[in-house]
Amino acid sequence: MLEIKIRAKEGFNNSTQEFINTKETVLCLEHSLVSVSKWEAKYKKPFISDDKKTDEETKDYIKFMTITQNVDPIVYNLLSKDELKRINEYIDSPATATKFYENKTVEGIGGPKKRKNETITSELIYYWMISFQIPFECQKWHLNRLLTLIRICSIKEKEQNGKSGKMSKRDILSQNNALNAARRMRMKSKG
Repeated sequence: MLEIKIRAKEGFNNSTQEFINTKETVLCLEHSLVSVSKWEAKYKKPFISDDKKTDEETKDYIKFMTITQNVDPIVYNLLSKDELKRINEYIDSPATATKFYENKTVEGIGGPKKRKNETITSELIYYWMISFQIPFECQKWHLNRLLTLIRICSIKEKEQNGKSGKMSKRDILSQNNALNAARRMRMKSKG
């Protein structure tokens, strides 16, 4: 969870030609599957993608991340660049100490076959949670931590069951694509 203390601020609303005053607010934010689901329900497109979000989409996602009750909506319009930077750093954080070291020559991990990218949505992540019997309270975890857990479940299941696990090869590839997309988003990279 990220806490941001927003000092009392004064702004100016150009459309009403009035000064706006806000009191000091502590925003408690959670970047989680729940937040992503709400955002996707509103915008009808995947959150995890290389597409740049508009200012309005970003502001709405911050609202969906907010677990603080009764926040004055004006507060979101008055967030400073530093506060937005802290929020983006939190979203980009891996939120875990787990590291993956991949052999790029192994088939299925960047191997010679070109794979079709699958769109990763909150429903697909929920499917992975169900497939691996991950409890639904994990939907409130930091999203990158949840994706890491899903990946670990996939790796461990492969180790236990050999090449034939519960997830199909397509599902595993989809899961890996989601993890890679999250990494690209975190690293602000296209490749």
